[in-house]
Amino acid sequence: MADQELTEVAHFLWEAGTLKAARRTGWWMAGVRDPESVAEHAWRTSVIASVIATLEGADAARAAHLAVWHDSQETRTGDVNHLGKKYAAPGDPEAVTADQTAGMPEVLRTAVRALVAEYEAKESPEAICARDADKLECMLQGLEYRSQGYAEAQRWIDNSRARIVTDSGQRLADELLKQSPLEWLRAAMGEKGGRRADPTT
Repeated sequence: MADQELTEVAHFLWEAGTLKAARRTGWWMAGVRDPESVAEHAWRTSVIASVIATLEGADAARAAHLAVWHDSQETRTGDVNHLGKKYAAPGDPEAVTADQTAGMPEVLRTAVRALVAEYEAKESPEAICARDADKLECMLQGLEYRSQGYAEAQRWIDNSRARIVTDSGQRLADELLKQSPLEWLRAAMGEKGGRRADPTT
């Protein structure tokens, strides 16, 4: 690997860090003053992708890997919400990725471009699971915001649920819709009202 190629990789690592501060702008319309970052969304999406893929019999590591990179272009385009896309289309993800990786070592450049192309093609089982994870994460975030008093988050909950296509993703979504955000904690603590509580106590 040439020194300049290593420099370009290092540049991208700085660039990727900007997603920790980049906000998911659609939530502003629901009244959320300080919404989640793109990086926060991508992390949980990756976890969910691995879960859905495992349940669907797909390659969990590959699905999670796709999810890691699915919004990486937003370092340069920002997060363009659905209303914004009506007026100004965001950059093509594959074209942005090509620019981001242009000076990197060929092995890395090729791998990252292939991941983004696979996600955008929406064809492989892993891409389908990763895309479902993106929708399920948005739904889950909406449920959390709704529980914090942002009633308008219901729009995001409904729209995200309607776009999930895998059986496992749909079943997980329906289960999440039955729960409250802290039900997991009550169950973990063995408290009444949590599903793991001892019914004899």
